[in-house]
Amino acid sequence: MYLLEEIIIAILWSMSPFGEAKVGIPYGLVHGINIYLVFVVCFLANVLVFPIMMLFLEKINRYLLKWYYYKKAALWVARRAKSGSGNKIQRYGFWGLILFVMIPLPGTGVYAGSIATYLFKIEKQKAFYANVIGIFFSSVIVWVTTVLTMKGIG
Repeated sequence: MYLLEEIIIAILWSMSPFGEAKVGIPYGLVHGINIYLVFVVCFLANVLVFPIMMLFLEKINRYLLKWYYYKKAALWVARRAKSGSGNKIQRYGFWGLILFVMIPLPGTGVYAGSIATYLFKIEKQKAFYANVIGIFFSSVIVWVTTVLTMKGIG
């Protein structure tokens, strides 16, 4: 039962905007989850964020924009996204989105990639593939770094 709980927590971290697989993978490895299982589970959990975010942004967001404080916060996020990496994503399109999502740093990842997809009206299927590729490479970077560090090689 203990291992199942740790897997669930790693999945939740991988779906969380506060960590994504960048936190889920190290969490799972440190808590004894099989190194291959943790990669697959955290990667797939992180991939699930894109369709959930698209549903939220296209359906629920429209309703919530009627509320003043939500709208104020949403506009702040939109301005920040457009001024941050927005130019690069618009300029390089698919490849720019992959690079943006794959950088394993705070503020990048599938949440930001989903918001960029919505704001810049990027074709959803292309954006989904760009996000999946970016998540994959980000997950590989974090996974390899964590495994090597735990083995004392990094």
